Amino acid sequence: MDLGEDGPKRRRRGVELEEALLQAAWDELVAKGYAHLTMESVAERAGTSKPVVYRRWQTKGELVTAAIAHTGRSAFREMPDTGSLRGDILELMRETNKARVGLAAVFMVHLDNYFEESGSTPADLRQVILAGSEGRIDEAFRRAVERGEADPAKLTPRMVDLAGTLFRHEALMTLRPVPDSVMEEILDTIVLPLVRPSGE
Repeated sequence: MDLGEDGPKRRRRGVELEEALLQAAWDELVAKGYAHLTMESVAERAGTSKPVVYRRWQTKGELVTAAIAHTGRSAFREMPDTGSLRGDILELMRETNKARVGLAAVFMVHLDNYFEESGSTPADLRQVILAGSEGRIDEAFRRAVERGEADPAKLTPRMVDLAGTLFRHEALMTLRPVPDSVMEEILDTIVLPLVRPSGE
């Protein structure tokens, strides 16, 4: 009898099985940290076997990278259009607050061994998480230029990422959701004055 690749209890295949494995890996990472996470523990938490895990990821590092990326990307949704650059970026930061502060905590607390073993940096891992979503902030600034809210000559890559950089710093320093008052201060006193057309 074909029991499926993860045993007799339930036949999970394809995307469903992969998502179960990635969720199990994330839960193990949060609960135990990278150093104590094993392929066996992930398989056990997912209710499957170790060979099923190894067929998808050859190393623990590959599995953890995939799990973090999956968790980060699950927060992405359609870019909000509030009618203003301030509103759009504020909504993006609020969305991040809800979904990804936990990622910041994992970065700070659980991944020392991961970075040492893989030779990668938090910036490298952030690029993995953000793959495919970078266009959302670009879209917000494109709309702002069309509305006359932002000067395209001022929108260097670092300037476009400034609000996100300041938001991430606050989240990493506190390991808590960033208050609305701080997000508004980032926008109103730093970012928006720097991107407005001259003379405004």
